[in-house]
Amino acid sequence: MSYNTETVLPDPAAAISDEEIVRLVLEGDIPLFEMIVRRYNQRLYRVARAILRNDTEAEDAMQEAYLHAFKHLDQFAGAAKFSTWLTKIAVYEALGRLRRRKQQEEISDTMKDKDDPERTVYIWELQSAIQSAVDTLPPLYRGVFVLREIEELSIAETADCLGVTEETIKTRLHRARGLLRKKLERAAGVSTKRAFAFLGRRCDEMTSRVMSRIEEMSRRA
Repeated sequence: MSYNTETVLPDPAAAISDEEIVRLVLEGDIPLFEMIVRRYNQRLYRVARAILRNDTEAEDAMQEAYLHAFKHLDQFAGAAKFSTWLTKIAVYEALGRLRRRKQQEEISDTMKDKDDPERTVYIWELQSAIQSAVDTLPPLYRGVFVLREIEELSIAETADCLGVTEETIKTRLHRARGLLRKKLERAAGVSTKRAFAFLGRRCDEMTSRVMSRIEEMSRRA
């Protein structure tokens, strides 16, 4: 009988806190900001897409949020968690974009992802059903549902990100669950965490674009 003796070593990067990364970046270790981008690509994508309901615009909002965070990194006071501070920037960026194009918003089939190899990993029909169900929520409920149920932020963190009270978050989440229950039950057996994926090649491309822009900003400084 043979045994698998391979040992899985912990990722050393996971032991570095966000605050420590921020300190080192501010001291000049700019390439280390890549760890922040990779660490939060999934969350920022889900949050931005929940607001904009468009993959391309969500990625644009993500990129601008990272650049804004980098440019104002010295303003992070540590009063809240860095993840909350960064998520709030992404929320504001996405909401700003939504307001600017609200009057002429049209959802076109050409805006949907085409031939994305990362998405073929999943059961597309069921994943699409979950995304469609979330997309049908009114904006007030959609953002709360994504932050709480998919990103698993606390009530307090969600309230901080969206700029409302904790009681408002609880009320909106209750309504969101009620609106989604019937549609999500049809997709039973599929975790909502598998929806709105931003992994693999997409994560690498976003990280590369953000770091390239940061390098340009650093050269001009």
